[in-house]
Amino acid sequence: MKVKKAPFFIKNLPVFIAMGLIKVYRRYLSPVKPPTCRFYPTCSQYALESLEKYGIIVGTYRSLIRILKCHPFHPGGYDPVK
Repeated sequence: MKVKKAPFFIKNLPVFIAMGLIKVYRRYLSPVKPPTCRFYPTCSQYALESLEKYGIIVGTYRSLIRILKCHPFHPGGYDPVK
């Protein structure tokens, strides 16, 4: 018996949903707020790249760690997805 793989879209549906939510945030909420991100790329761009590269579990974890570092007492700076 041969097991079929799930289609690409179904397999990555959680990633697409998370990326869609980030894009909604960037389109509608981010322009209303003053720019406060201390990093380059911004935390939302970092989250998009992290989700794309690592998937939903590791990408979400790395994004949350990055967002938790984004506060006035952290120097910020260049912090790409590795």
